[in-house]
Amino acid sequence: MQKKHVFLKSGGCALLALLSATPSLAQQAQPQGLLEEIIVTAQRRAESVQDVPVAITAFSASELERRQITETLDLINAVPNLIGANNTGLGSANQYYLRALGNTETIATFDPPVGTYVDDIYVSRQNANNFAFFDVERIEVLRGPQGTLFGRNTTGGAVNVIMAKPHDTLGGFAEIGYGKYDEKSARASIDIPLSETVLTKFSAFKIKNDGWAKNLTTGEDNNGEDTTGLRGAVRWLVSDAVTWDISSDYMDSDSDSLLNTKEGGRRVTRTGLTKQGGALRTYLVGEKGDYGLGNNVRTWTLTSNIAVETAGPTINVISGYRDLRQEYALDFANLPRATGGFAIANTSDHDQFSQEIKANGSLFSDKLDYVVGVYYLHEDNETDFADLLNFAAPTVLADRTLTNTTEAKAAYAQFDFHATDRLTATAGLRFTEEKKTIGIVSNGNPRSVANFSTANMVALGIPDDLTTAIWTPRFALEFEAADDVMLFASATRGFKSGGWNARGTSAEVIRSFSAEKVWSYETGARSEWLDGSLRVNLNAFYTDVSDFQIPSAFQQASGAIAFITGNYADMEVQGLEAEFTWVPVEGLNLSAALGVQESKYKRYAASVLTQQAQCRAGTTARCGQGIVTPAGNIAEPVRSPDVTLNLSGSYDIAIGEYLLTPSVSMTHVGKHWVQTSNVLASYENGYTTYSGGLTFGPADGPWSASLECSNCTDVTYRTSFLISTYLNRPVTWTGRLKYKF
Repeated sequence: MQKKHVFLKSGGCALLALLSATPSLAQQAQPQGLLEEIIVTAQRRAESVQDVPVAITAFSASELERRQITETLDLINAVPNLIGANNTGLGSANQYYLRALGNTETIATFDPPVGTYVDDIYVSRQNANNFAFFDVERIEVLRGPQGTLFGRNTTGGAVNVIMAKPHDTLGGFAEIGYGKYDEKSARASIDIPLSETVLTKFSAFKIKNDGWAKNLTTGEDNNGEDTTGLRGAVRWLVSDAVTWDISSDYMDSDSDSLLNTKEGGRRVTRTGLTKQGGALRTYLVGEKGDYGLGNNVRTWTLTSNIAVETAGPTINVISGYRDLRQEYALDFANLPRATGGFAIANTSDHDQFSQEIKANGSLFSDKLDYVVGVYYLHEDNETDFADLLNFAAPTVLADRTLTNTTEAKAAYAQFDFHATDRLTATAGLRFTEEKKTIGIVSNGNPRSVANFSTANMVALGIPDDLTTAIWTPRFALEFEAADDVMLFASATRGFKSGGWNARGTSAEVIRSFSAEKVWSYETGARSEWLDGSLRVNLNAFYTDVSDFQIPSAFQQASGAIAFITGNYADMEVQGLEAEFTWVPVEGLNLSAALGVQESKYKRYAASVLTQQAQCRAGTTARCGQGIVTPAGNIAEPVRSPDVTLNLSGSYDIAIGEYLLTPSVSMTHVGKHWVQTSNVLASYENGYTTYSGGLTFGPADGPWSASLECSNCTDVTYRTSFLISTYLNRPVTWTGRLKYKF
């Protein structure tokens, strides 16, 4: 513990000393370039990213295009101390680990520690948080707990996506692309102002490819994608004081991420479960028995944001509805049997509604800024799913239907007091009350080994409802050391509520787990130098996590995997982060993002200590399970690399009236584990990947042509471990033609 605090203090002091001791450089430098200013809403009001005392990485639409960030998963190549990958099996789901906090589970009794928001609407389900960017204004990635101002409390951070609003002039763009694995893509958007007060926007995209893994058993291509997205938006300027933004989007995505290996320079799978379907019909009840290999997600979203500017505050009434349906049949053991080795078939419906009313403004001659609001969310989930094990003979472990609900209510306030022209003190507070319920019924499958219901759980002392009521404050000090140098320090609390291990194949396994709570202490600096051509943002943080929710896989006597999440330990994480953006000459853009962190478990649960003692006493079945290593030690936290580094750059080369823009980026991720008990096969010794591109077109013309590659040198690394090791995506390339009008 002492070592951790020394690390944080020394790093934070050095960081602040460096920035505060040299303000004259910002004032005396000669102008060389100018950085793009990005306006963000990280504090639920519009302000420059450089004025926000929060660890945040923000990308404008042009920066997203320059960095080849085309979907949410690409953000792992640009944000310090962030790594991620698709969830095992599901190409529609992302597991993010930000400052060592993350979750690999997608079933609806879990909440993600890194939340995703689209236009201020929280995306509850992690099984559909990987989506393509086809008409985005900007993206904000907030690091650290979001316990005061955002809709649902999160302990790790938030990915905030802001879609483009309709413009007041007719215009738009169209783009087509072709890439490796016979990928065909198209994107288009058009703004159509119906009048001076009614503006509309319509957007669409399509991505389809064959898949990057060859199935040696069935001959099919696996790990492909077929996704279609549509969006319509209306901006109604009701009056000078009232603006109403309404949007709706629909997405239909077929995308899986199956276990695969690399052989002879190509990726291969061996599951005998085919896309044609029928193999599960003999064993499972309901429509899921007809599913073929694959994962389909369909979502429909409706959002409304009414902004009213009064003589005092600006009031926003934000409403959101999200409907999601998922159907999949996946093999997690990759065995060449018609049913696969360990197949899970799933059909689920998820509905959420949220309502928020917030007001922000200033008092006392702008000495006090405030944001206050109330928030409500209700979520209904129904999941019909079954587990079929076929290591020796087909065995249905369980076939059941899960229903669960979440109701969350919150009130929040944040006040920023400008004590002087250069010193601001912030205090914020949120009260949240969440209630969750669970119900399980057997589907009456005569082949099922276990048939159980909620009554069996309750009889074992497992609650069928959970309530969390918690206060989450935030305190911060912000000091403007020079005109372009801001220093800050903060303390923030966050939480995510508890839940149940609903994947259990018996009543006793469906245990509940408690809320995860976090205190994060941070110091940092926001600065610009060389007359606005160099931006340097630094952070040092220490995070204390109580009742950390650790998703773990336990091998059962049958050979099946039991997915059990528990509050097995507390955890502490500390680290440093540095982000640099430099435009030394016009047309040359250079960026760097560095993250360094250390993490460890502490204050272990009694069950963990008992398991560790049994393992060391010779009960080998208790070793290599949960967070106890095969050698009987306490494991290191997963997906917590000691270092992450991204370097990127682009340069506009004038060729007559045309521009040729090469771009390149390098991402390095240090050593880490991807499985909770640290089995040797899950150790990743670190990797470095490279991406790049070329764009050509008239300097002021309407069209452009580009060629891009991702993971250009085809580096292979571990992303997950479940029965066996999951690997990253291989090299891909794409050519695009774009026309703006």
